[in-house]
Amino acid sequence: MKILVTGATGYAGSRIAAALSRDGHAVLGLTRSQAGERALEAIEVTPVLGDLAQPDSWRARLREADAVVHTVLDLGDPVGSDQRLFAELLAAQEDDGRRRHLVYTTGISAYGRTGLALMDETTPGNPESPLHFRFRLERELADSGLGHTIVRPGFLYGGAAGTSMLGQWFAGLTTFYGDTAKRWSWVHVEDLADAYAAVLRDPARFDGETFVLADDQRLRAIDVQREALRAAGYTGEIGLEDAEAGGVMQVAADQDELVTSAKAHRLLGWRPRHLSPTDAVDVHFRAWRAAQPVG
Repeated sequence: MKILVTGATGYAGSRIAAALSRDGHAVLGLTRSQAGERALEAIEVTPVLGDLAQPDSWRARLREADAVVHTVLDLGDPVGSDQRLFAELLAAQEDDGRRRHLVYTTGISAYGRTGLALMDETTPGNPESPLHFRFRLERELADSGLGHTIVRPGFLYGGAAGTSMLGQWFAGLTTFYGDTAKRWSWVHVEDLADAYAAVLRDPARFDGETFVLADDQRLRAIDVQREALRAAGYTGEIGLEDAEAGGVMQVAADQDELVTSAKAHRLLGWRPRHLSPTDAVDVHFRAWRAAQPVG
């Protein structure tokens, strides 16, 4: 298939695009920069120079595609950007009758406080969560008639860790925000990419499905931070602050976020190959450090 990946030079998007290319697909990667073009060519992905907020810059390439993988959270306009993508896919479908498949990425922090020890694809999100709009967008997609699969990853780690909490801790964030007892489910970025590849080997089979993707560990977030700081050479104390001091994303994640991926195990045949973010934290730190710009 020909697949367009948004955010193809981002942390998760670059790994997903590379995995799809290895799987034999013709992959188009949306990027806003010439440096991004070179990075995509290096992983055998065809660059599409454009901006998600400007559909004119990528509309023609979307219409070439058989499927789209959306990995971007546009912090400037998170609802409008995704709605524009849905509208472009619908317009293309109405024009040529082709039902393109959208793999749509949200995340487990959209659940908010549910009071459940373990969440899955059927767990309703808490409307008071700052990220609940992502659940509303999932429903809009489901109601649109577009072919789609929804993916809700756990907290990402591994590789460059560019937008990962683990990467922030490697970089020297020595403050912990919020409840020190909270526990999060994590997923290695390469394991995540494997799941996207599995979906797109038979997208019709997974039309309308939602998958939660994470490992089976139940780690306290502060313990992961402590291990990450140790790997980075920090020997001091971790400061404690209210979640609000860390901004909206810390507020959104200030609770237990533990999920089961039993459905992905059963239907996708997916199982994470990496045990947990602390299992080889020194390896993850060296990968993060090697990915940092020289100088």
